[in-house]
Amino acid sequence: MRKLILAAGLLLGVALLGGTPAKAELGCVCAKLGAPLLCTSGVTACTMQGGGACVLPCDYQAPAKKKMAKAKAKATKKKM
Repeated sequence: MRKLILAAGLLLGVALLGGTPAKAELGCVCAKLGAPLLCTSGVTACTMQGGGACVLPCDYQAPAKKKMAKAKAKATKKKM
């Protein structure tokens, strides 16, 4: 009986602590009158952006940051 409880505890620990973390953040589908549905970062972002209401959870992905173009200093130095 003791072996069965020990095995069950180990399996439960592996199930709860094992695995990979979620990569997507839990967001909120924001609904406003006269506007299309929008997935926001959370409930507070939905209500602060103009009085919307959180309807459903969604997988929020932050918009990608644009990289600034670097000046081509090497190309200009070679020409001189």
